Amino acid sequence: MTWVLLRGLMRESRHWGEFATQFQAAHPDEDIVTLDFPGNGVLHRETSASSVQEMAEFCRHELKKRGYAPPYQLLSVSLGAMVAVAWADAHPEELSRVVLINTSLAPHNPFYHRLRPKNYPALLFTMLFGSVAKREQLILRITSTTSKQNTTVAEPILKQWQAYAENSPISVRNIWRQLRAALCYRAPAQKPALPLLMLAGEQDDLVNPQCSIRLAKKWQCELCLHPAAGHDLPLDDATWVIQQVAADHAA
Repeated sequence: MTWVLLRGLMRESRHWGEFATQFQAAHPDEDIVTLDFPGNGVLHRETSASSVQEMAEFCRHELKKRGYAPPYQLLSVSLGAMVAVAWADAHPEELSRVVLINTSLAPHNPFYHRLRPKNYPALLFTMLFGSVAKREQLILRITSTTSKQNTTVAEPILKQWQAYAENSPISVRNIWRQLRAALCYRAPAQKPALPLLMLAGEQDDLVNPQCSIRLAKKWQCELCLHPAAGHDLPLDDATWVIQQVAADHAA
């Protein structure tokens, strides 16, 4: 069986950090595959897809090109979770299980929950005019509670993220294409017909956790809330995420 790990807006495979290694250790008999969306990471020179559905189609074809056959299990964060939902809606037969982390989906969640309004000015200014260092510093601050509380933890992570951004720079045009795709995507009314687990950080400073709470209630699926983690749950508490995935599978 293959686990496919999907990151969010402006993020790439390397942003999984140590989580991917820890997840592999917890699933020694399974393949763990991290994918970059066009415009990010190793694909930073490519044009980002204009829709979430196109991102899902890219993932499908990329996995087949690499020789991984379905069914797949998806573990996905934020925009990656939208891609997972689009994939599950269009091709449920290819997936055996989906884990959504800190996602938000129109029309089920209002825009002011999907992106907290207090972040609008800083995000807009930094994306348009800020340096790579300022952008990565802002992203780390609003996505990770652990890093915000512990500068000893934050400093090496920030250096890594800045190096990624300098080594594989994402263009402003691709940032806007990905953001527009996320804002325009409309999720299905009904839960995709396969096992689905939702995880969310109660201290998410980017996306209101009410998005996950409301969606889990509407779709009648399992939801686990982390009381102290933020948007980047795998960064804030990798062990907890792995435990919830294992517990859900055991159940």
